[in-house]
Amino acid sequence: MPTDFEVGFFIGILVGEGHFGGDGRNPQITLRMHTRHERLFRWVLDTFGGKLYGPYDHGGRRYFQWMMRGRPLRDDLLPLICRRWEYLDEHVQGRIEGMCRRYGIPLTVPEAREEPVSPSD
Repeated sequence: MPTDFEVGFFIGILVGEGHFGGDGRNPQITLRMHTRHERLFRWVLDTFGGKLYGPYDHGGRRYFQWMMRGRPLRDDLLPLICRRWEYLDEHVQGRIEGMCRRYGIPLTVPEAREEPVSPSD
């Protein structure tokens, strides 16, 4: 089980670099970054599962691509993200909501707090 720090770190990476979409039939969360981040990808794979593809060479870029699909996405990763919903900006929330809407995934997010989130929460 990942620590709170690990979950937060990973969600931060997804917020900045992740894609929330699908292949037309199944939802997926994708993370694509340069091969210099291989150690980070190996940690994501060991800690959260999913599949790692690559390295790929395309258009002068060399990268890995990590993907989470299916039951692990629905039952494991999305609940982790939803429990930290208040930390996500509206743009990322919209991307996740759009993916869930397109693929019929129920999205359960906590009620919004009346007070702003502080680092000690």
